[in-house]
Amino acid sequence: MSTSPSSTKTIKSKINALLRARKPWVPKAIKYLWIVFLILILGLPLHIFFVKNDLFGLYGGMPSLREVENPENDLSSEILSADGVSLGRYFRYNRSQVHYKDLSPDLINTLLISEDHRFYDHSGLDLPAYLRVIKGLLTFSNSGGGSTLTQQLAKNLYTQNTDKSLDGPFAKLGKIPRRLIQKTKEWIIAVNLEENFTKEEIIAMYMNTSDFSSNAFGIKIAAETYFNKQPDSLNLQESAILVGMLQAPSFYNPKRNPNNALKKRNEVLLKIYRHKYKIKTEQQFDSIKALPIELSYSVQNQNQGLATYFRTVLGNYLLSYCNARGLDLYNEGLKIYTTIDSRMQRYAEEAVAEQMKKLQAKFYTEWEKRNRNPWVDEDWHEIKGFLAKRIRQTDAYRLLAEKYGENSDSLQIMLKMKKQMTVFSWKGERDTLFSSYDSLNYYKRFLQTGMMAMDPISGHIKAWVGGIDHKYFKYDHVQQAKRQPGSTFKPFIYGLAMESDYPPSYTLRDISPQFKPKGQPAWYPSNSEPPARGTGEKMTLRQAMARSVNSITAQMMQALGAENVVEFAHRVGIESKLDAVPALCLGVSDVSLFELVGAYCTFVNGGINTKPFFITRIEDKNGNVIENFVPKTREAINEQTAYKMVYMLRGGVEESHGTSTGLDPELRKDNEIGGKTGTTNDASDGWYVGVTHDLVAGVWVGGDERSIHFPSWVFGQGAATARPIWAGFMKRVYADPSTGITKGQFTRPSSGVDISLDPGRRKNKSDSLKLKEEEPWDIKN
Repeated sequence: MSTSPSSTKTIKSKINALLRARKPWVPKAIKYLWIVFLILILGLPLHIFFVKNDLFGLYGGMPSLREVENPENDLSSEILSADGVSLGRYFRYNRSQVHYKDLSPDLINTLLISEDHRFYDHSGLDLPAYLRVIKGLLTFSNSGGGSTLTQQLAKNLYTQNTDKSLDGPFAKLGKIPRRLIQKTKEWIIAVNLEENFTKEEIIAMYMNTSDFSSNAFGIKIAAETYFNKQPDSLNLQESAILVGMLQAPSFYNPKRNPNNALKKRNEVLLKIYRHKYKIKTEQQFDSIKALPIELSYSVQNQNQGLATYFRTVLGNYLLSYCNARGLDLYNEGLKIYTTIDSRMQRYAEEAVAEQMKKLQAKFYTEWEKRNRNPWVDEDWHEIKGFLAKRIRQTDAYRLLAEKYGENSDSLQIMLKMKKQMTVFSWKGERDTLFSSYDSLNYYKRFLQTGMMAMDPISGHIKAWVGGIDHKYFKYDHVQQAKRQPGSTFKPFIYGLAMESDYPPSYTLRDISPQFKPKGQPAWYPSNSEPPARGTGEKMTLRQAMARSVNSITAQMMQALGAENVVEFAHRVGIESKLDAVPALCLGVSDVSLFELVGAYCTFVNGGINTKPFFITRIEDKNGNVIENFVPKTREAINEQTAYKMVYMLRGGVEESHGTSTGLDPELRKDNEIGGKTGTTNDASDGWYVGVTHDLVAGVWVGGDERSIHFPSWVFGQGAATARPIWAGFMKRVYADPSTGITKGQFTRPSSGVDISLDPGRRKNKSDSLKLKEEEPWDIKN
């Protein structure tokens, strides 16, 4: 069939009419569509190539291959006890890695259903998800995000990298260019991750690098912080809460924003119900979403948990250790294995709290009866202006003085202005209105303590309590503090006597000798109980040390020489400077509890001094041993002298009127115990060191500074203040067989004892000490 010329003309005219009637924007639209198409086909690959290779340095560098292949960086270093309990961590971001096998099935399934249900079907980028997002944008509907789990991991790894060189000039042009470049890098990293890791490894890495608010980074810390669980024990509801937090950790924090968290949890549970994982019916869904959020919330910090003071001391040591070796304590993921036994540490803290709570109440009452403040001078007169002087040492004073000037009225007004604060009390923290002066006055009245327990053979420190509450009182009273040891120094004088062939049964009269220091008046050491110059009673050296009789200790030091006593004390483990003066026999030179306990261990360990230590080994994050630590040992005295001193220390428990006879009979039953109390003359320090065949522990109790005194010497003596802590600790330890600490006898010397320890068969080394003629033995007061 042919078309006539007239028909052809008609058709052409109609087409021309249609073309003339066409909208003017159609050609432009077609042109732009072609441009967009060409950009997607050609420009997108070029853009990705430019970003990946940082063309001309315009896009910023990519994370290194090592950083992508080893993304478990910035890990907290963990402290482990000798019995395998985690004591705490050192961190910038509190993070600790787990493996896929450490995640509960409920957690894994909740994560995949909520965040990326096609996770096992894509290779890092999910095209259907992108199309869904585009459709949502075009239809103005909420269709969810398009990022896969792998992309979210890439974002975690990329955004947490603090290297500023990863931002190039283009990224600094504005938010949109910066986000476009970041997104492109996330795509590239996601593909790289999929090429280098299994799906299971990607899931574990994602959970390890996610932020869960409350200073909890990674699923392990999150599970511990919110539920006091490990990730492998998380149930469906708990998993839904944590997975829901991934989109906005602070907004969905179940502690800070419980309503938001509950709503989000139920949204996640709805997805689980729709995928028919565990929640099969609508009735089951209604039941589970009606459940309240149950937390066991505890943010990890150095003020909470076991061994808080020890962790601070350990941290200071580790910082120096790591700096010397080019390690970063806060992000290397180190494992620090310590000698601390978590059970004994807990028992020590319990014993401290039990005694100090009672002692503090009594301290308040006794001073209130006297209507006086506890800061007094050597003559027991209250120190005038005490608080005014001490306020100058506070941070509050320093900051206000910088702002208002030291001599301004405003400074004193601000120091006396009351404000809300939370303070420590033995009944728990309490909120109150205090001025800076009120706060100082309140805290200066608190008694402090230090306690350390040590294995005398290995040198392992088993328990360390540096104070009553690390949050409010930071000062460590085990190693950092040094105070006068009082009568706990006497064993070093008697130890030198044993080494110098004086037997424990050597007898002297209770008479205070005269010391005549050069250029000073004569001095007579006084006994703690009247008559001050002594009773004239004969007693053995063992009895004298057991009863802590100053006069006989002074006679022995006078005979042996103060310089020789100093040398002996240093030899067995005292490291502090000791003054070779007559008053040394009363323990006037400052020492730390740390070195005192270590020195007593020398007696129990057959004369071998083992320096106290607290780390056994350090491993890197992969379990490779960086260093094994071994104790530093040396022979300080022979085993005969050491055992005689153990026998002397036992006298405190076994001799009549010994200062340790008040110990609970249950502790003493079928057990050999030695102990020595100590009290300073001004009643500002109470001490006790107790020794058994497999554990030596020491306790100090007193005010935060020397001018804080007990109301009386009797009230402040070590037998009343420190010894109950030791006894409470040992009762708890013996009640727990798992500690390995048992009752028993001290080890006898391998060659036997070179003298009889039977007092009835002992003879004196000589009839009397050779005393200078000018030293009158006046027994009058």
